[in-house]
Amino acid sequence: MNVDRRQFGLPVLALGLGLGLGLGLTSITPAFAGADEDAVTKNVEAFRVAQAAGNAEGLASLCADDLSYSHSNAKVDTKASLLDGVAKANYKWTSLAYKDPTIRVVGPSAIVRFTFVGEQEFNDGKKTPQNLHILMNWQKQGNDWKLLSRAATKL
Repeated sequence: MNVDRRQFGLPVLALGLGLGLGLGLTSITPAFAGADEDAVTKNVEAFRVAQAAGNAEGLASLCADDLSYSHSNAKVDTKASLLDGVAKANYKWTSLAYKDPTIRVVGPSAIVRFTFVGEQEFNDGKKTPQNLHILMNWQKQGNDWKLLSRAATKL
């Protein structure tokens, strides 16, 4: 007798869905993901506000101790070097927006993507526009979401 693996696909899928519905997992998972997505959204906005203000303390509370923060020029910061750079910055943000964000929670991790649009004004008066694509990875640590890594690409 020849058995094709496709013959098993539909029954296995139906069994899986039936078990999931029977255990109530479909109602638990979206609520859990929604609460985590809301928490990540809140932290991403708090990060943007702290970044725009040059608030190193505000950023510190949102970053994991093992942070890896990559800039569009390929420079990589740790948590300590990022906070030091923010505290000693020779510029201020005149505008900073995170456009079209997407957030996907996957277990204790969240993948965040957006377009970073802003303008920096340096102490010498020079203004530099920024237009980047950002990828952030957030990790749930206890009850808090912390930024674990960030990568930037020039657009």
